[in-house]
Amino acid sequence: MSSRGVKPDENPNPSPNPNLNRAVTYGLLAAWALHDAEEVLAGPRWLREHLPELRERFPAVPEAVWKAAAGVDEREFAVAVAGVGAFVAAAAVAGRRSGGRSAFYQAALNGFGLHGLVHLAQAAAVRGYTPGSATSPLVVVPFALWARGRLRRAGVLRPTRARDVVTGLAVAAGVTVAAHGLARKVTGHPRF
Repeated sequence: MSSRGVKPDENPNPSPNPNLNRAVTYGLLAAWALHDAEEVLAGPRWLREHLPELRERFPAVPEAVWKAAAGVDEREFAVAVAGVGAFVAAAAVAGRRSGGRSAFYQAALNGFGLHGLVHLAQAAAVRGYTPGSATSPLVVVPFALWARGRLRRAGVLRPTRARDVVTGLAVAAGVTVAAHGLARKVTGHPRF
């Protein structure tokens, strides 16, 4: 053993898995960028236009949620998306550096795919288009499934447990809320 507690033949920083294409790891960032471009282009405007209909259709949703949603403008939304993008970029880099083994990368990948399913559920609930629902079945879900398949074939896919799914969705929600908080500070936009 060396002074760092690592056996001489062990590499504490494994090189990227030669059986894993860069598209699997960096593709997460590319797929996210395509998907979020749709959300940036459509999100705040679509929500403003459909807010009265949504309030009527979903009366159980607390008024504070509607006020918060109505208060997001295009600039704040774009800054929030950039904040989430930094998180996704860090996950993609961690995935590449670890040869796809990174728990952070795999959790982000799983969260991204689940996020696409949430968009599809939203579209089904309103019986029409919602921002993000066009790229979810074309980019988000297929990419997540493809990348997981590549990780599985490379022998590095971690087993997914129910608590991992819940944790992944909670982290995604937390990152989104934090990004919007940061965006409000950057843009000087009031909370409500």
